[in-house]
Amino acid sequence: MTRYTGSCHCGAIRFEIDTVIDRITECNCSVCTKKGILHHRVAPENFRLVSGADALGTYQFGSEVARHHFCKVCGIHTFTRPRAAPALYTVNVRCLDDYDLQQAQPEVLRFDGRHWEAEVGKLA
Repeated sequence: MTRYTGSCHCGAIRFEIDTVIDRITECNCSVCTKKGILHHRVAPENFRLVSGADALGTYQFGSEVARHHFCKVCGIHTFTRPRAAPALYTVNVRCLDDYDLQQAQPEVLRFDGRHWEAEVGKLA
């Protein structure tokens, strides 16, 4: 496992994850598409919010199970508690400070979030 640090654009929200990033998920649902998120699942014991709890905003819609967290200062989406696995975190790998997506070239799982109910079993 590797420790990665991440943040929003302004740095108000900072987090750390301990993980191996061998696969990321690109979801085509309306929220993920508009935000440009690339997800990586992390168990709660491997996620730490280092700073910025007071700057953290939460967006919920529909079933209101998923909690999409963003910075109230700069608006950047940093992580989610996903509907498919609310006990986990999915971090936006584009917010990781020390991760080069182009160099790493992880497997990319394309998730059809526009048809969430029919596709959710594929996330296991």
